[in-house]
Amino acid sequence: MTAFRVPFMRLVPGEDHPAIDAAIRRVVDRGWYVLGPEVEAFEQSFARACGAAHAVGVGTGTDAIAIILRGLGIGPGDDVITTPVSAAYTALACMMVGARPVFADIDPRRLTISPAAVEAAITPKTAAILPVHLYGQPADMRAITAIAQARGLALIEDCCQAHLATCEGRPVGSFGVAAAYSFYPTKNLGALGDGGAITTNDAALAAALKRIRNGGQTDRYHHGEMGVNSRLDELQAAILSARLPRLAGWTAARRAHAASYRRLLEGAGLEVPPECDAGHVYHLFPVLSPRRDDLQAALRADGIETLIHYPVPIPRQPALQAQSPAACPEADRVCARIFSLPLYPGMSEDDVRTVAGAVRRLTA
Repeated sequence: MTAFRVPFMRLVPGEDHPAIDAAIRRVVDRGWYVLGPEVEAFEQSFARACGAAHAVGVGTGTDAIAIILRGLGIGPGDDVITTPVSAAYTALACMMVGARPVFADIDPRRLTISPAAVEAAITPKTAAILPVHLYGQPADMRAITAIAQARGLALIEDCCQAHLATCEGRPVGSFGVAAAYSFYPTKNLGALGDGGAITTNDAALAAALKRIRNGGQTDRYHHGEMGVNSRLDELQAAILSARLPRLAGWTAARRAHAASYRRLLEGAGLEVPPECDAGHVYHLFPVLSPRRDDLQAALRADGIETLIHYPVPIPRQPALQAQSPAACPEADRVCARIFSLPLYPGMSEDDVRTVAGAVRRLTA
């Protein structure tokens, strides 16, 4: 494994290590590992943090999307409009319930789904709109919400990269009927394994989602409906509860590093997507260059690790070809040029200056 002087991120617990150790000990000493007091406590605290009435812990962010769709009765014969630039799991979740993902191209500034493209993609088969708050940047929710309301469509938010983000001062996840979150270790709020959650203000929907995640059980060994097995476990819930109080501070650190990058990269020979809303939480810091591969290689040689999010638009993935996806030229352009610079709360300001300085030298 290459040792980078500035790695893309560090996933070993830092200041939160003692709290995580205590959380793990608490669960092991209790001997209750699935759907117990830790999950209930985390659901309550996470709902409060998101400004939602209810949270439902599930196995992954992918499952969170699929379970919302199941809870809304969306499945075979239904279309769900979503973005072509994201992790493919957003679209795969639609396919898991038998729905068809329909891709509407992205806005070239926000890099999130274009409201105009959403409007153009609506047909009589459209059941829902599924925007992704990509890289921590909120989608244009005022416009998307207006479209969903005017057309009578379900609005589901993919907040897997946008914990605590806001759009025009309003929490993401509060615009639609429900929102999906991921706690994959690299996320702004990450577990030490897989995990996810759904937030909603609809009490009846929350109750249905809790049944669906647990095999459709109304009570032990009584299955009133078809469900799945997707439960946030007690260990991960306890770890997330230990980390949640630090999330606001970690978000502030991400925003500070992003502001430094913007200042230090001004005038550099690459495209830096703008901050379109002050509620951006900077899960990632992407930049674009037609010389991406050469820049990445040169930065790697200089001890700086970068990654690509995402090299292939979802509609061009072989797994999606049976869905007859429409062309998304802006997504093609972005995915051919985009790469992400290191950005995580534990970075130092010197690390940011080191990365920015190297980028400036290589793009001069």
